[in-house]
Amino acid sequence: MTKEGKIDSVIGKGTAINGDINVNGSTKIDGTVKGNVSVKECLILGQDAIIKGGIHCKSAIIGGKIEGNINVKELVEFQSGAKMLGDVVCRGLIVEEGVFFEGNCKMSQRTEEKQ
Repeated sequence: MTKEGKIDSVIGKGTAINGDINVNGSTKIDGTVKGNVSVKECLILGQDAIIKGGIHCKSAIIGGKIEGNINVKELVEFQSGAKMLGDVVCRGLIVEEGVFFEGNCKMSQRTEEKQ
């Protein structure tokens, strides 16, 4: 999903960030973020990742926990063990067995632009 397999930034396991994050490319998060996450390309959340805030990105692979709404322009994939508490807006959705999802999902050719 990432452009040419490139990850521009990594937030490692054990790292905690309080505040919003804006990434111009792709990013992988294994730590904790309390704030909104905006990624121009692909967002990858590892199994230990925890996000408490909204997410805007082009595509996403989710293995951790999200407490907030997610807006994905293209495809979002929830891997086994992921936990989603919030609403999802996307074009395409993959949900593996073992995912916990509490919220609403809206699939549309047009996703909402970040405000």
